[in-house]
Amino acid sequence: MTDLDRLFDFAARSRIPGGFGHLDDDGQVLADRPVETLIVARMTHVFGLAQLLGRPGADELVRHGVDALTDGPLRDRERGGWRSSTDDDTKAAYVQAFVVLAGSTAATVDADGGRALLDDALAVWQHRFWDDEAGLAVDEWDGGWSRLSDYRGANANMHGVEATLAAADALASTEPATAGRLRTQALRSTERMVHGFARERDWRLPEHFTSGWTPLPEYNRDRPADPFKPYGVTIGHQFEWARLALHVQAALGGEGPTGTAWLLEDAVGLFDAAATRGWAADGHPGFPYTLDWNDQPVAVARLHWVLCEAIAAATVLAEVTGVARYAQLAAEWRAHGEALFADPATGNWRHELTPTGEVGSGTWAGQPDAYHLAQMLLLDGRPVRGSVAAALR
Repeated sequence: MTDLDRLFDFAARSRIPGGFGHLDDDGQVLADRPVETLIVARMTHVFGLAQLLGRPGADELVRHGVDALTDGPLRDRERGGWRSSTDDDTKAAYVQAFVVLAGSTAATVDADGGRALLDDALAVWQHRFWDDEAGLAVDEWDGGWSRLSDYRGANANMHGVEATLAAADALASTEPATAGRLRTQALRSTERMVHGFARERDWRLPEHFTSGWTPLPEYNRDRPADPFKPYGVTIGHQFEWARLALHVQAALGGEGPTGTAWLLEDAVGLFDAAATRGWAADGHPGFPYTLDWNDQPVAVARLHWVLCEAIAAATVLAEVTGVARYAQLAAEWRAHGEALFADPATGNWRHELTPTGEVGSGTWAGQPDAYHLAQMLLLDGRPVRGSVAAALR
């Protein structure tokens, strides 16, 4: 079985002077890649979770990540926000959400500079990305904040929900009013995406939209294996949204708006659709990356994060409902992951496989980080809270 300590050991190899780097299949940093804010923020968050578990040395790795995000070249001190990477000035909501998540976890473990990072990242999110009228986040600005893309995306909003729930948990004891507003934002985004767009389409969630939030069902048809914006229905995101709906429910704790019973109902509907339509859709065990709008497989690669999110969603549903079927699915899918994805040489899971189990690289190269796998492992056997950090704390 995958061991958390070995996974954290693997993740620690990513440390570089500018933060954390993208790891290859051997656990070596890919020297030809720029430093990516996404990887630095995810790893900082993961090491914060490790610190909550009492892992020796994790506190120093968190401080390293906070310092990189605060004083390193990824942060645009002149114009505000965080560049996508050291060679990409784009200010993307998906990336900024992970900076908020990293700041939230760093603040939770009381890392030096953690609270300041959270405050700064949250201010950028609220001022530049959150659209209060829509109840959703916009997607991408140019480096100087002068041009906002017409594209809107579900993926950035999904991680915005995760990040704002984590920020709310980090701020709950010192700024309860702010925490309440953030939880309301997470609820509003989940309501529009899950209770609106997904439910209206029989649990087939659109990923791509115009600036007016009209779905773009044919978007990226010519790039079906895009790592962040693939064409069609993304199975892993359906599982992830199902789980996040339950985290929203837990965060509200009975204090949210009336009429939120739909959170559990929709989590079940979205999960069941992803599980029944996705598993072995192409005749091979596992979940293909994407389906078309008639539930036929499009990108058939098996990505580790899709399986991790399926297991995590089943685990959380089992905890919330007590229904044995979810626990059984979590166990079966975990066994599948251990048999096919687990890499005994690294302690991580291989990030991409072909439908027949060979290592692939059509969407993801190497084993870049530990984010999805660590969270999947840590959710098992723990209470459901707004954030993973709150469950550990």
